[in-house]
Amino acid sequence: MVQKSKKPPVPRIPVPRIDDPAPPKRRGRPRAYEPDVALGKALDLFRRDGFAATSLDDLSAATGMNRPSLYGAFGDKRELFIKSYRRYREDARTAMGDIFGKELPIRERLRRIYAVALDIYLSGESGPRGCFTVMTAASEAVHDPDIRAMVMDGFTELDKAFAACFRRAKEKGELPASANPTVLAQLASATIHTIAIRARAQTPRKELEAIVNGALDVMLGA
Repeated sequence: MVQKSKKPPVPRIPVPRIDDPAPPKRRGRPRAYEPDVALGKALDLFRRDGFAATSLDDLSAATGMNRPSLYGAFGDKRELFIKSYRRYREDARTAMGDIFGKELPIRERLRRIYAVALDIYLSGESGPRGCFTVMTAASEAVHDPDIRAMVMDGFTELDKAFAACFRRAKEKGELPASANPTVLAQLASATIHTIAIRARAQTPRKELEAIVNGALDVMLGA
């Protein structure tokens, strides 16, 4: 009697149960970035190249975020520019705030303020970037009323901070009774703007410090 060969068993394909939970779907791009770090990189790019010359592709490459992620986190290019400018002003305020608030002789106080300003203006991996307000935001202020309001607010804030310094110096007898704190504050702010522009043009720090010393002599008397 011939014995029939047995057929190999057909492998069973597991069928998922209807009540098995489906694996969760991944939605969008994972948040693999730090918003504060990304904003800092956008700020660096705007400071270096300005608003018009900075494209969304440039911002995407600098921050490591694609366009949808940029829009979701910061809004459009203009909104990102405004957020970057606010960040710049907050950083500058933090850097100079302690010096404005300390009780120091007026010449020493001003010298320290200008030294911090030069540290900010001369920074940059690809060269000095100057002041965001003077070099970048002021250009956009011509046709954007919101940015213009921010720039003017920055000018006013700086004038008031300097005026408070000169008033205290006058009260302490460091300045003559005829000194006008408001006018002196405007001269002090103008010196800030001057060294910012010259720093962006890569004027050496020693020359910028010489301008500062000359301005101090004019404002305070040699």
